[in-house]
Amino acid sequence: MKTEQLKQHFQYSAWASARLVEMAEGLPEADLNRDFGTADKSVLGTLVHVFAADRIWIHRVRGTPRASFIDPRDHDLSVLKKEWPEVHAAWQELLTAETDASVQRNIPYKSLKGDPFETPLWQIVMHVVNHGSHHRGQVSGMLRSMGHTPPVLDLIQFYRQPT
Repeated sequence: MKTEQLKQHFQYSAWASARLVEMAEGLPEADLNRDFGTADKSVLGTLVHVFAADRIWIHRVRGTPRASFIDPRDHDLSVLKKEWPEVHAAWQELLTAETDASVQRNIPYKSLKGDPFETPLWQIVMHVVNHGSHHRGQVSGMLRSMGHTPPVLDLIQFYRQPT
């Protein structure tokens, strides 16, 4: 996996997440927090889950593990709007400093249960991107079920954006 590809995939993830946060800002409170019976319950809950995962993984890669996955304050849309771009910027900064060879190195970390793992950096990046895509798809389905048209999040749409 090439570093430029990893950066581009992460740029896509940031772009898609920002589009959903922007849409979420315009939702009525009832729609934002409607319980769909999924693991993360609601549009907001699912967005918070993706944000928290993006954040915990950057901390793991940097070797600065967080004590918690989701903080109570994370359930405020203004936190996502302000802090998620900062997390995405941290990922871009990290990836900019990497080389095609260095992304092959194993990153040691512990799961939330304390189990130790080592995973190549490039696999962590692709996991973070894929995880976000999965949950953004869930949010899109939630939005549609409430009669809202979600923003287009297709990767090809991202590629078509002017640079």
